[in-house]
Amino acid sequence: MLTGQLLDPIRHRLSGTCRTGRCLSHLTVFFFACTVTYLFQNLFKHVLLKLAGSIMLNQPLPVASLVPQQQPLKELLSEMVRAKFHFQNLLPFAAMATAQCIFTGLTVISKAAMLQGLSPFVFIVYSNGLSTIFLLLAHFFSRRISQPPITFLILGKLFILGLVGTTLLQNFMFTGINYSSPTLSSAITNVQPALTFVLAIIFRMEKVDIRCFTSQIKILGTVVSVSGALTMTLYKGPALWVSLPANPQVHNLLAVDSNWVFGGFCFAIVALSSATSNILQATILREYPSVIAVVMFYNLFGTIQCAVVSSIVERDLDAWKLSPDIKLAAIVCSGVGGSAACFLTVWCIGKKGPVYAALFSPMGIVIAALMGAIFLGDALHIGSVVGAIIIVSGFYAVIWGKSKDNEVEEEWSPSSSSQKIPLLPDH
Repeated sequence: MLTGQLLDPIRHRLSGTCRTGRCLSHLTVFFFACTVTYLFQNLFKHVLLKLAGSIMLNQPLPVASLVPQQQPLKELLSEMVRAKFHFQNLLPFAAMATAQCIFTGLTVISKAAMLQGLSPFVFIVYSNGLSTIFLLLAHFFSRRISQPPITFLILGKLFILGLVGTTLLQNFMFTGINYSSPTLSSAITNVQPALTFVLAIIFRMEKVDIRCFTSQIKILGTVVSVSGALTMTLYKGPALWVSLPANPQVHNLLAVDSNWVFGGFCFAIVALSSATSNILQATILREYPSVIAVVMFYNLFGTIQCAVVSSIVERDLDAWKLSPDIKLAAIVCSGVGGSAACFLTVWCIGKKGPVYAALFSPMGIVIAALMGAIFLGDALHIGSVVGAIIIVSGFYAVIWGKSKDNEVEEEWSPSSSSQKIPLLPDH
């Protein structure tokens, strides 16, 4: 009876947002269709016109006429290469956007389950265990493809990656979610791109010249983003918009004001662990470029470590029992969706590098704020809005500086050996 009363406000909001979800899905399909049309219309326009003319005139169409008479073969091949280049740039963008949406959605679902009494340590073990099972199956079927032999040194690095990227990151993340909100989670972890950028400089994955204007912009953006994260952590301010359920019991469950600072501290640890994990993934992929194997061992070692930690921290046997409710649903969604999002992130790091993947974290601010306010009743405070604006401004300053650096490299050294190449080969 109590569970039904607690879930009634969520069901009411879900029913009110179904139409919006359908509209967003239609818009997504529309923009995807426009993108595909734009990529291929110039490439196949001449062939389609020739075929249409032949059908209308009922005349045989020689194969040679499919090649444009006024367009040299070299130019046609150049257009095909440009189309492939745009398509290859579109795939990492779509992969990271999808992964960010999945991560933010799983954050909201996990908090909803924890509000119903699910232990964060139990959640981490079960969800990672399920994710490891899916990845083991995927790795087994992918063994048909030739893969390089794995060494003990690589396994040692993967063990450290599991410690940093799963054990530390997820335990602090879900503990922070339990004490605060998904909005704070997404905002504070947006320090991750700045930290990744600093670590990439230290490990010589990024170049910075203090006399260069673009380098100064990237450094300034890093400082601004950290300032925004501190603002959002230490200052909440008055509530700009409150969407609280009518049930006072749900109101008590959602009260997180007294633990806001502790939640921010947990998410700061998460940001540092995530940045370190990105650098480790890029380093490992240079030596062992098999994404599915890296993700599988990464999750396997993390699951074993989390099981040891959780068995020490969570000794209540009743907490490990599951029933078919929102707790089980959150574990299944996190196991399936988390493995997919992790694979997309590692693949994108291999293609574009750790900084590119980390720069997509600001997308989670808007998604987390909307989902937290609609489904969980989180209040929107002025400190959250101001901090989020500062964070996004700093991160996109870093993005602008990186884009200008890439333009200069392509203009002045298109064939230089120092030009950046993807960590993973194209197939």
